[in-house]
Amino acid sequence: MSEKYVLFYESADDVLAKAPAHFAAHRARGRKFHGQGSLVAYGPFGNPQEEGSMAVFTSREAAEEFARSDPFVLNGVVRSWHIRRWDESFLP
Repeated sequence: MSEKYVLFYESADDVLAKAPAHFAAHRARGRKFHGQGSLVAYGPFGNPQEEGSMAVFTSREAAEEFARSDPFVLNGVVRSWHIRRWDESFLP
């Protein structure tokens, strides 16, 4: 079993109109964390306005650091966020 931390974003109103202006900076931040090995994967759910998005991190600290300075959070693309511990398991 491997401990991971899932960051959930709740989208702000009109997320599809707000996100493009901040997407490049958000993507660059994601690439930085992925390159450091702390971000496993991230992305929106099928309907980002209603369902939000999520990201999987290797530590709670990395998830918190990402969210606190993410351009989507700082610029109102995201209404709120929270982190949950997830015990990743693989069956033989």
